[in-house]
Amino acid sequence: MMRVISRRRLKNNRVISGTLFRYLLSEALFSFLVAFLFFFFIFFVNQLLLLAQEILAKKVPFYQVALLVLYAIPSIIAMSAPFAALVGILMTIGRLTSDNEVLVMLSSGLPYRNIFIPALVVGILISMLSFYANDVLLPMGTIQFSRLWRRIMASTPALELESNSVKRFKDTVVVTGNVEGNSINDVLILDRTKDGERRLIMARNAELRDAGREGLSLDMTGAFIQSSKEVSRRDYDYASATFLRYWVSQEDMIQNVSSITPSQMSSIDVLKEIRVKEKALAEKIDERYRKVMSQGLSLEAILRRGPNREAWNRRANQAAAFIREGEIARDLKKDRSLSIYRLEFYKKFSIPFGALSFVFLAVPLGLLAKKSGQTVGFIFGLIIAGVYWAMLLGGQTMGVRLGYSPFWCMWLPNILAVSIGIVMCLFRIRR
Repeated sequence: MMRVISRRRLKNNRVISGTLFRYLLSEALFSFLVAFLFFFFIFFVNQLLLLAQEILAKKVPFYQVALLVLYAIPSIIAMSAPFAALVGILMTIGRLTSDNEVLVMLSSGLPYRNIFIPALVVGILISMLSFYANDVLLPMGTIQFSRLWRRIMASTPALELESNSVKRFKDTVVVTGNVEGNSINDVLILDRTKDGERRLIMARNAELRDAGREGLSLDMTGAFIQSSKEVSRRDYDYASATFLRYWVSQEDMIQNVSSITPSQMSSIDVLKEIRVKEKALAEKIDERYRKVMSQGLSLEAILRRGPNREAWNRRANQAAAFIREGEIARDLKKDRSLSIYRLEFYKKFSIPFGALSFVFLAVPLGLLAKKSGQTVGFIFGLIIAGVYWAMLLGGQTMGVRLGYSPFWCMWLPNILAVSIGIVMCLFRIRR
């Protein structure tokens, strides 16, 4: 049972018991720690052990693998903390309810705020922890991860190619079929020659060789090569070879792994990049609309002059050009890269502060527990976490592909959790 609080009667219902606050806070933090270890292990296995297995198979030193795992831990902390807060609070409130401790508290004249405020404090602390890990530790870890990965690539370039994959280098795209050891079946290479021509190379079999500081090479048998001019696609050359060696320089490989995605940046850096992209997009749109205006004025001039002028016969082409320029201008507004950056910016706040929004939902749900409160809370927490994650992925997909508002795509799950939780709280209090 709940420890004895104080026999002194509360004269003001707005007063919160310090003993009860510390008791509930410690219980919630302990349950959070248990849930955090569970989610941390799940994300650790999914995101890191597979990577470690892949690079260990290439005989990368173990200490380098351990460092890669260490640098990737901040991303796991940022993802695990909000879901652990949800499950931890559900387990805590569920146990208090099933053990009748909540009933004793209410019978003593203590209001529900004595339960809600400790849970709210836990949610705030965990949200701040998750945001710090995502916005500060993650970019730092990403920089160190990229540096170490470049060193590994310099010593083991064979890491780059795997079965049924598409690898993009500086000016080269390599598509591979089945890869067994150093042998590759069905290789397709798309690149450009020194003269700027597009080139396509195909081979049924290839042998991957580590060229050390030079990069890596592909020794292809039965190769076919086709190159074409950029301007005139009908001007092309083709050839076949029984043996062909293709080189990928180390510089191209390092450049490929050095780029940082918006999810690996801090929120300030993402916001700065958004401002740069918005400015560049605005300039492109203004330029395109000037062309639309020019086409419109030309069409108007033709129509005003009437059919007696020679330009009258070109009015259909002029109208088609005007419509085409307008469609291009509208399509420019749907900048996919800018949408991704906006989504990631809002995501950097919505996921960490999801722990705070989960408090409003977890407390009333935990109060519904009758028996086995911790077990029921754990199961409900996993279900809600799965639904939340599915909504987040769905919102991200709709934001990128359908152009929906990035704010609503990323914050709608949190807003729904808070709204449902408040409605359940009000219903519980009135009952």
